Amino acid sequence: MKPDILISGGTTPRMIDRLSGVFTLHTSPGPDGLADLLQQVGPTVQGMMSNGHGGVAAPVMDAMPNLKIISGYGVGYDTIDVNAALQRGIIVSHTPGVLNDEVANTAIMLWLAVSRRVIGADAYVRAGRWPREGFYPLTHSVQGKRVGILGLGRIGQAIADRLAVFDAEIVYHARSEKPVEYRYYNDLTEMAQNCDVLICITPGGTGTHHIVNAQVMDALGPKGILINVARGSVVDEPAMVSALTEGRLGGAGLDVFEDEPNVPEALFAMDNVVLQPHVGSGTVETRQAMGDLTCDNLIRFFKDGKALTPVLECADL
Repeated sequence: MKPDILISGGTTPRMIDRLSGVFTLHTSPGPDGLADLLQQVGPTVQGMMSNGHGGVAAPVMDAMPNLKIISGYGVGYDTIDVNAALQRGIIVSHTPGVLNDEVANTAIMLWLAVSRRVIGADAYVRAGRWPREGFYPLTHSVQGKRVGILGLGRIGQAIADRLAVFDAEIVYHARSEKPVEYRYYNDLTEMAQNCDVLICITPGGTGTHHIVNAQVMDALGPKGILINVARGSVVDEPAMVSALTEGRLGGAGLDVFEDEPNVPEALFAMDNVVLQPHVGSGTVETRQAMGDLTCDNLIRFFKDGKALTPVLECADL
């Protein structure tokens, strides 16, 4: 008998092809249909695949009393109740490593786009303003800036590696100091006060909720740039909108938002803000690698009881 696997969230034909040869698959039609599906197959489900957006709460786990593993499609897992999973002996896995480069590239791209006003300059040309009004206003260089990284994990280090090309002075804030050559700031506000750019790549969750608050953004200042490729919850979004509107923050490049897919409309008209629809890892190549690892975690677990890339909290299970 093939183990039953519940799929919640989007997937790809490649993933379905791989999993269907090993498992009996049950695909949720969406959040509204998940409850009905759990009533039908919940007791038989032994594994679950989640794309990370809908999350997996404790009541969902309770509806699957034989659940043994939740394989997350993505590196972030703040929407999965890991504590509840641990209490039930359920392993949670994710897909670290394979998206480091793409998300790091996205962070740098957003910084360049904000600093050099790429979106505004493009619109200037398309509107036919260049022949009528002359050259576009001067922008700011990215060379030799002091860049603060909030969260120096795998992706944070990949961002730091790329910053060397721009002769950047790199500093960082994290839960603890790391054995790296960059200066460590225990106080995020103090770091922001001494930075030209703040790049957020810390995990989401209660521990980092609104860690980038009004005080941090005021410290970054009217010439400072905020880049967020972490989670929308990391930044106090209303405070950020106010800071940008009032000119207390110089600009922002945002791939994530607090209430996705809803984005504050006040940001739409700001030419010092670049917006993306949570596509930091959104390339064909990277998403394929993420999908492969999501499948590999499930297949490996049902082969020998171990996931390839369990989340930190489940490393000992």
